[in-house]
Amino acid sequence: MEKTLNRIHPVSHPEATYFLQVSWEKDLGTGFGIILSDGQCAWTGTVPEAEISREAADMEMNREKYVEELKKALIAGEESAGKYNFAVSRDDENMECHFSYERNLKDGSFRLGSLKLQKVSSPVEVVKELIGYCLDCLGRLQAKNEHLQKENERLFSNWSDVEKRLEKCVEAKEELEADLYNRFILVLNEKKAKIRNLQKLLNEARESAADAKCTRDSIATTQTATGRENDYDGSTDEESENLTQASLPSAPERKDSFLSSPDVIDTAPRRKRRQRTAKPAGTGAKMA
Repeated sequence: MEKTLNRIHPVSHPEATYFLQVSWEKDLGTGFGIILSDGQCAWTGTVPEAEISREAADMEMNREKYVEELKKALIAGEESAGKYNFAVSRDDENMECHFSYERNLKDGSFRLGSLKLQKVSSPVEVVKELIGYCLDCLGRLQAKNEHLQKENERLFSNWSDVEKRLEKCVEAKEELEADLYNRFILVLNEKKAKIRNLQKLLNEARESAADAKCTRDSIATTQTATGRENDYDGSTDEESENLTQASLPSAPERKDSFLSSPDVIDTAPRRKRRQRTAKPAGTGAKMA
């Protein structure tokens, strides 16, 4: 059986303090028992499962939702303070106690349930039972607290170990980053040197190509000029030949002009007479 013990302040007597114990077997919806005490007197009563179903039907509420409301009102205790109200009314002889509980709303409140509690013949035993329950709960809470404290110490120790490992990992990470950074600088410098060499080779190749282009252009210019000079010389020779041929008269014209000239002397008879005259002189000498 499960039990809960809460401290309530009824709206009918706000200055009074009551102790409310609720007990149930499996679930609150199958029925529960109530013990109410002010420290001197005690009253007890039970709410059967049929009563719970009847109350849910009267309020036209789903039964599961109604049971949840009962748990919040009777079990949650101080967690639901201000959301639920309790009313306690006793007769003059304290033989009966009328106990009711309701839910607060913005516009008012609606009653969740009520029951009549009967006075217990030996309230001292009930008070002892309530004190024993409180001590048992206190012992369980202390044991749980000690267990949680040990667990907390274990977790703190593990956390310290993890923190030390994390510090070592951070140091190793920083060393690795520094090493990689140094290597990266070396590789970067090598790449820069290669890029500078390639740029130098590219500039030299461009200069060589430009020089070769200038050389080809000059050779082509020279060849063009030489061809023009040759063409000019050929045309000049042809023109001089034409002028020479044009200045010299043709052979028939020279012959006609020579024959028709009045100053021509016939030298052929004179050459014959000189030959004749010289030949006898030679002959005579040979004979002498």
